[in-house]
Amino acid sequence: MTYFSEHYVTILLTILYVGGCLYIGWYFKKKASQGVEGYYVAKREIPGWVISLAFFSTSASTNTYIGQAGKSFQYGLSWAWMGLIWTVFCIISWQLLGPKMRFQTARLKSFTIPDYFHLRYKSELAKSIRVLSAVIILFATLWYMIGIAKGCAHVLTSVLDIPYEYGSFAIIAITCAYTIWGGMYSVLWTDAIQGIIMFGVAILMLAIPFIYVGGPDNLLEAIRTTEHLTKSGVPIKSGLVTFGDLVSFLYILGIGLSIGMKQLSEPKNLIRFYSIDNAKSMRFAMIWTPVFLGISLVCVMGLGALVHSMATPDEAAYLIQHTDEVIGFMLAKFDNELVSGICVAGLFAAGMSSLASVIIIIGTAFVKDIWHVIKPMRQHKIVPRTKWFMALYCLLVYVLTLYPMAGIVELTAFAGAVFAASFFPAIFGGLYLKWGTDLGAMTSMIAGMFVNIIWRFAIRFEYDALKDVHEIIPAFIVSMMTYVVVSLWSRKRAPDAAHLAVVFGVSKKA
Repeated sequence: MTYFSEHYVTILLTILYVGGCLYIGWYFKKKASQGVEGYYVAKREIPGWVISLAFFSTSASTNTYIGQAGKSFQYGLSWAWMGLIWTVFCIISWQLLGPKMRFQTARLKSFTIPDYFHLRYKSELAKSIRVLSAVIILFATLWYMIGIAKGCAHVLTSVLDIPYEYGSFAIIAITCAYTIWGGMYSVLWTDAIQGIIMFGVAILMLAIPFIYVGGPDNLLEAIRTTEHLTKSGVPIKSGLVTFGDLVSFLYILGIGLSIGMKQLSEPKNLIRFYSIDNAKSMRFAMIWTPVFLGISLVCVMGLGALVHSMATPDEAAYLIQHTDEVIGFMLAKFDNELVSGICVAGLFAAGMSSLASVIIIIGTAFVKDIWHVIKPMRQHKIVPRTKWFMALYCLLVYVLTLYPMAGIVELTAFAGAVFAASFFPAIFGGLYLKWGTDLGAMTSMIAGMFVNIIWRFAIRFEYDALKDVHEIIPAFIVSMMTYVVVSLWSRKRAPDAAHLAVVFGVSKKA
């Protein structure tokens, strides 16, 4: 009873939010059961404002609201540059990829990113590309999901004293449930609602340090003259407000590129383009999605640096070693039940929006792009088997979340690097380059994966001069060059003119 009386507002708001998500999943259960197109891409009938908010909410996940915000506790306000990089890539994604992807995937009747590769490049090798890209999705999203679940579990531990293992189980189980019930319908509509919540929570969280210390002047003075120490034990002094003093711009650029470029290449983002209902909706989303994302990123990317004003030297010494716990600490220190309840709901929304998007992507990748390709099954079996695999994969994620391999930022940045280097050349080439070939796509994927893994695990941390050079930089350069060179060398393998006319043809309805 004592516990409930202390946390009842937060608990009730969280239950209300979670109940709403589950209701939406159950509401769309019947509609999503009407075939593969309904379950996988919501029959391409979702309004633009829903897609816009859904894209924003899944792009700004727990990685942003907990991992990235906490990272600025270690690196200062310089980390806020990350928000600018991400917003630029959001603009590029909607301007460069969105309209063409919506147009081409509708003409090709594509339901997943891997089957887009298969249908666009149209060959036996393209079938292998489909399977390979599905395997890459299963590999990279595992890292990403662990990072998201870890962040949400830390918040529940800090704010509600819920043990880490229970918190991670709750976030994964709840998200898995409503995703399995409603498919892409429930994913997009819950993402839209979560986007609204996240937008408001970003502004609210930014206000907390200012309110706690008594206004802008007190806060800026506190972080400008802090006596706290860096992770290596050196006094921070004015490092929180001096650009590049606590972290190199090369490292900011690397992490920014690896996560920002996910908006150009990650299936959970690109699949949004499949479901939008018409060109008018597309134009709305092209304008407003970067606005939603940009304002939110301005609020949260430097938030951790401001939390120094709320921490004692001993608390700061702990948090500088555990930056994933900074936001939970901030809420616990502010100690306002209503604010904590609203923020926990928002942080849950940040995690659940991305988890739901990833869960359905891995289900479709395994069942339709690996299992169905290797051993074709009847259409009515695809959706049920997708649901079963989603549940099993979530169980695996939960087990691995108990023993995470790294911090949230590094986990999600590595996943982003894998997607960007492996998928972007094949996607861009498919959308824009008629001479792009299946062999170019296959070799670029292999090169991107290979350079990513080798650079991270065998080169980057073995040499001090290279530790800030994120794997995305060499991997993307090598992958893009490989696609161009191999496609030009094998341009005779490009699909025939009739198929290219279908892919690139002009439609009055587009």
